[in-house]
Amino acid sequence: MALGYVRPARPEDAGEIARIQLATWRVAYRRILPRHVLDNLDEAFLARRWSAAVLEPPSGAHRVLVAVEQAEQSYLVGFAASGPADAEALAPGEPADALGPEVAAVTDLLVEPRWGRRGHGSRLLAAAVDLWREDGLSRAVAWAFEGDEATRKFLTSTGWEPDGAARALDVDDMLVPQVRLHVAVPPEKVPADE
Repeated sequence: MALGYVRPARPEDAGEIARIQLATWRVAYRRILPRHVLDNLDEAFLARRWSAAVLEPPSGAHRVLVAVEQAEQSYLVGFAASGPADAEALAPGEPADALGPEVAAVTDLLVEPRWGRRGHGSRLLAAAVDLWREDGLSRAVAWAFEGDEATRKFLTSTGWEPDGAARALDVDDMLVPQVRLHVAVPPEKVPADE
């Protein structure tokens, strides 16, 4: 396991978050999304969106976290974004109140492939869970591409399960199937009396 930590994203991290997103998508999703879509993603546009997410979140419970690898230098190697579930977390045809106010939605959880399998994803997820607890959120959902075995395997290894919901994203006239996973937010562990 690598030496690393998770911290809240800062405005100056937006460019690096966008770079990580592009690098990860272009490797992890190269057989899932059309190549020309991945090739045409605009890093500057993504950086502006991440800057807005960090500086102007929709609520105090919407957060962007970054994973940092510590070596001779420190590197941003991954990030996670989550907040209270909204319409984007719903499955097609689900009523607006289907998930409830106590549900968190993970919108992004990415670790750059060259830094994978070093504990960064687990640290990001654990930090997010701590924040969900603070916000009174008792359950979480996340959409994953059906063809993204790495993400689905990671989430299921930490207790997430498919909840039966599915959808297909229209990506430049190509339908890309997704499945929704969910997990109960475990209660905070109380230290045993000595």
